[in-house]
Amino acid sequence: MKRIAPQPLTAAAFAPFGEVIEVDAGAQPLVINRGQTLRFHDLAAIDVEAGGGRPALSVFRGEPLDPCVLAIFERHPLGSQAFVPLDGNPYLVAVAPAGAFDPAAVRIFRATGRQGVNYRRNVWHHFLLPLTSGAHFLVIDREGPGVNLDEHELPLADRIAIDG
Repeated sequence: MKRIAPQPLTAAAFAPFGEVIEVDAGAQPLVINRGQTLRFHDLAAIDVEAGGGRPALSVFRGEPLDPCVLAIFERHPLGSQAFVPLDGNPYLVAVAPAGAFDPAAVRIFRATGRQGVNYRRNVWHHFLLPLTSGAHFLVIDREGPGVNLDEHELPLADRIAIDG
């Protein structure tokens, strides 16, 4: 079994897989609502309209993996999928490039509780990896006709244990 230690989630490191959704020091907000609100606009390329899809807004509640061993990855060929933590707790993100699944290309990131992610269409990713019990995430993904889920189960030799 391969062991991987998570790296910090940054926009540059995550760019091959999608966008990091966060408000950082370089963000340029729009002032709205008579000056009472700052809008940090269009933080991710939500891509859900292929094949007649529409955006679906959901809340997921997840539990940590115990033990933290990655055995299955998924991808969505018809749309992106965004996750934004609602509880402020850190979580893990496991991804691999689009195309044929390559276990050697898996990357693992540690997200802060103030960072979301938007997986591009066809990017392989593990399902929700919270580090705390009962973690809530706002999810934006595709609803509509067509099959929008491919799964790849890793053989025992390719499974990944997460260190730290």
